[in-house]
Amino acid sequence: MRVIIVKRMIAHPSFRHVSRRALAVPSVLLSALLLAGCGAAAGGPASQPSAGEASPGAPKEAQGPTPRLVLTHDGGITVLDAKTLKPVGGAELEGFNRLNPAGDGRHVLVSTGDAFRVFDAGSWSEPHGDHSHHYAGEPRLTERSFEASKAGHVVRHAGRTVLFSDGSGKIESFDPAGLTKALTTGLPATDVYTAPEAHHGVAVPLEDGGLLVTLGTEESRTGAVVLSAGKGQDRKETARNENCPGVHGEAVAAHGVVVLGCQDGMLIYKDGKFTKVASPDKYGRMGNQAGSEESPVILGDYKVDKEAELERPTRISLVNTETATLRLVDLGTSYSFRSLGRGPAGEALVLGTDGGLRVIDPATGKIASTIKVTAPWTESTTWQDPRPTLFVQGSTAYVTEPDARTIHAVDLKGRKVLKSAVLDVVPNELTGVEG
Repeated sequence: MRVIIVKRMIAHPSFRHVSRRALAVPSVLLSALLLAGCGAAAGGPASQPSAGEASPGAPKEAQGPTPRLVLTHDGGITVLDAKTLKPVGGAELEGFNRLNPAGDGRHVLVSTGDAFRVFDAGSWSEPHGDHSHHYAGEPRLTERSFEASKAGHVVRHAGRTVLFSDGSGKIESFDPAGLTKALTTGLPATDVYTAPEAHHGVAVPLEDGGLLVTLGTEESRTGAVVLSAGKGQDRKETARNENCPGVHGEAVAAHGVVVLGCQDGMLIYKDGKFTKVASPDKYGRMGNQAGSEESPVILGDYKVDKEAELERPTRISLVNTETATLRLVDLGTSYSFRSLGRGPAGEALVLGTDGGLRVIDPATGKIASTIKVTAPWTESTTWQDPRPTLFVQGSTAYVTEPDARTIHAVDLKGRKVLKSAVLDVVPNELTGVEG
């Protein structure tokens, strides 16, 4: 099976926000698209603009959603059909690029260093009264991008998508639902707040319109503040905690509870105030987390060697946000920062270097099962290097195996490998869209 890489011209950064005339759709094809569904009833969504302008070529209407996987590799991006694992397109893009779902089920934001570039995975659904219409077309790297200085974390929560620029402290948020429509004329309207100091940080939009923002400088990071609902710099501080050294990462648990990782525990924001859950070790870092709306428990990593070039932890952390308690679980194998995920019922998932995907009960810490997925592997000391990566979409876990140029689909309900596919590229980062 060959991976098809679709070449695209990459605009010079100074021209990223210049609109290009949309590709015209022949009138016969346009009529066919309109007649295929409910027609062009007044007040209904217009499928033609997004189908004809936001995606090149001729997208086709599908019987249902077409979920897709998006992965990076040396020199580009490849898109796979999530059901068949067959390639459906891609784009060339040099450099080390990071992938982030945009939040609309269709687009992916690619962190390229100086921008968050908009990548169209080429499949989407459009609501039409009591039902939806589904489309699938050619993926493409669009010319649209959000300018950034050291593009960092992208967070989706409470109906908003937030971008954090580590080099400037700029925090830009927008409604992802308007991304497709806005791409025909420009970028969606954004709200911009700038942190007092630039740092490697993160911002989380809250259900009440507020914004949780990490505190730090280029030299150190100390905690977080919560800002009231509002616009830009007009937001007011409502809560603060500076007892989270090395604050890193974020996750959301059931009922919208937000957590941040610290070098000595985890910080919980709930009911308008912060609570610190301390590590049992003086240095007990939980810098990477995975949350689920189905569970009050946050899954995190757990590292205890501050001086290690690369620590290979064998324990994970489970923090209960309802009781503010911590449980450590020894897995009997090491794992990486790309090994953590959550199942459809809130199961904690950890991909070990022994090749096993562990399914863990977050409430008890009991390992319910271990699914053999890959051959044993060793994590590189260079964090940008490819390594087995876990991504969960619905009840399927997708696992890359770079050494074998392979991707696996794992049924989390049946707890078995459903399908594997060999690629012509070495996969690195992995994400997906629901379509």
